[in-house]
Amino acid sequence: MKISPSIRYSLSLIILLFLTSCKKNYITYYNRINDADSIYRLANNPKLAVEEYREIFKDYAPKNQDRIEEYATYITLADQYHEDFGGKKSLYQLISLLAPYGEEYKKYLPLFNKYGIDNPSVEQKITEWKQGLDKKLVDSFKIALQRDQMGRPLDTALTRKNVEKNAKLLIWTFKNHGFPTPEKIGWFPMPTFITHMVESKKDYPFIKEKLLEYVKSGDLSPRDYARMDDTYLGAHKQITLYGFNMIPVKDSAQTNRNRKTLGIPSMKHSSKIRKDFFKKLKQNDSHNIE
Repeated sequence: MKISPSIRYSLSLIILLFLTSCKKNYITYYNRINDADSIYRLANNPKLAVEEYREIFKDYAPKNQDRIEEYATYITLADQYHEDFGGKKSLYQLISLLAPYGEEYKKYLPLFNKYGIDNPSVEQKITEWKQGLDKKLVDSFKIALQRDQMGRPLDTALTRKNVEKNAKLLIWTFKNHGFPTPEKIGWFPMPTFITHMVESKKDYPFIKEKLLEYVKSGDLSPRDYARMDDTYLGAHKQITLYGFNMIPVKDSAQTNRNRKTLGIPSMKHSSKIRKDFFKKLKQNDSHNIE
């Protein structure tokens, strides 16, 4: 039976709408991760946290955000409590998430070794990950980073000119490659780079709108977006929405509600994450000295 072009078009539209509606909103993911991290970090119930993490990672491809490190935390705690976390498959996924960050993976070598992934296999996985980067984009953003620093902080005319060039590169990347994630360009100081986009009078509104879409798709950290937005609001309106600029927070409850709209931990929770992070750094430094 032949299907008419109009029916074929309608079916295609229905399928497209269905796929769009099924797309995961990572702000929900981040808020669920924050709840699980609170169970682990604030309520001190790591075993229950493992169960919560497991349910989240059934629904979402994991992230391993800076400092909160949810996927590494889940696997480490699951191993500690002899819970199934997915074995080698999950560990290889963790290696890929750690790959952009230099020697960060070395902290987990004992865990990888325990489950039969030796050091050469880990390094091979990281090499394969690096080979998957978009070389042209890597080069473009390496040049953009150099351009971003030229003239700062004294030559304001050159700085403005370079900001506009980098804004155009970012928009071109959005249209042709999507967001420049670590999987595409490797490690990159994205928080600083996108925060400087607030200096683009012409393109910042569009960039801000697109970046919020990338928070929802899981490509951009909500904290990076909030820092950028707060930088603009602090400079132009002397206010803070998320508590990431130097403007005093007048209403912590409202600030926490604003944070939740992006999937950022509350101010109290963030403070605990920050303290734990620096405590761990200090412990690692003392071990290295020994």
